[in-house]
Amino acid sequence: MVTLNRIYTKTGDAGQTRLASGQPVSKTDPRVEAYGAVDELNAVIGVARLHSGQNDRIDAMLGRIQNELFDLGADLATPHDPPPKWEALRILDGQVERLESEIDWMNESQKPLDSFILPGGSPLSAHLHLARTVCRRAERQAVSAQDAGCALSPIALRYLNRLSDHLFVAARRANAHGADDVKWVPGATR
Repeated sequence: MVTLNRIYTKTGDAGQTRLASGQPVSKTDPRVEAYGAVDELNAVIGVARLHSGQNDRIDAMLGRIQNELFDLGADLATPHDPPPKWEALRILDGQVERLESEIDWMNESQKPLDSFILPGGSPLSAHLHLARTVCRRAERQAVSAQDAGCALSPIALRYLNRLSDHLFVAARRANAHGADDVKWVPGATR
C-alpha cells in the first residue's frame, strides 16, 4: 500500500519529477506525458461513472479499469532498463484478455455498424466516447515515448489499444439502453 502523509513536496517546483526508480526527469519527459494522459483518462472515466445509473455491469467494469489504470501508470513510470531492484507492478496478458472478453460480451447484443458513430446519445455514452479519445491520446503518447527510447512493456501498449476498443463498445452498449447511437451521415450538411 502507498502511504501519503504530505501532499506537497516542493520537489517539482523547478519542472522536474521522479520516475518510480527515483530517476529525476523533466515533467515534459515522454514517459511522464504518457502516464499523465493515463491519469487524465482515469479522471474522465470517474466522471463517466457518475452517469452509469442502471448499468451496474458497465459500472463495475469501469471501477476495475480505474484501478488497473493506476497499475498501468506504475508500469509506465517504471523503466525496464536498467531493471528495477524490486518486482515492478506490470500490466499482465490476463488483463488484456479480460478486456477482450468484455468487449465480446458487450458487442454480442449490438446491431452491426453501418456508419461511424458520433459521440452522444446518452450522457454515459458521451462520456465514454470522451474517455475513448483520451485513451487513444494516452496510447499515442506511450508509443511516442517508446519511439523516443523509453523501453515500455508491449503488454501495456496492448492494454491501452484494447481499452479504447472497450470504451467504444461500452459507449454503444450504454446507448442501447435508452438512446440510439448518433450516426455520421457523410456530406449531410453540404
